Amino acid sequence: MALTAHGEEQARLLIPLLGAIRLGHVFTSPALRARRTCELAGPSLPVAAIEPDLAEWDYGKYEGETSDNIRAGRPGWNCYRDGCPGGESPGDVSSRADRLLARLCRLSGNVALFSHGEFGCSLAARWIGLPVAQGEHLELGTASLSILGFNPAHPGLRVIALWNARP
Repeated sequence: MALTAHGEEQARLLIPLLGAIRLGHVFTSPALRARRTCELAGPSLPVAAIEPDLAEWDYGKYEGETSDNIRAGRPGWNCYRDGCPGGESPGDVSSRADRLLARLCRLSGNVALFSHGEFGCSLAARWIGLPVAQGEHLELGTASLSILGFNPAHPGLRVIALWNARP
């Protein structure tokens, strides 16, 4: 699915925010809209590598359905807790996030990731040691900037330093 004109405009608004951060690495989901957001938001950034582990949550049989439609047939459904039949479970997403974080932690310098809302919330939860299910408590808007980092007063302590910032 391609970005809308509004989505492209939102992506361009990230240019000054990203331009202020010295980045050593940039990775993007294979999805067209994430790749396009990266292209528009980071014209001066290092060339982005496609990272399959940044893909959006695999909805399996629920692909193309809205959460409201899914809940109409399955009251109380929550992908962070229940997963998706024929797609990814919370455990699958947790393993994927952990695998990605382990690889990213071996890199030096700041890293930019272009991904998707539910996976981004899951990644942040795993970054600070919480189960993927806790990602449901985070809201991640489109074309927003979040920073996962370390607490300078407690080296090694992972923190969410900035969340869901928009220009």
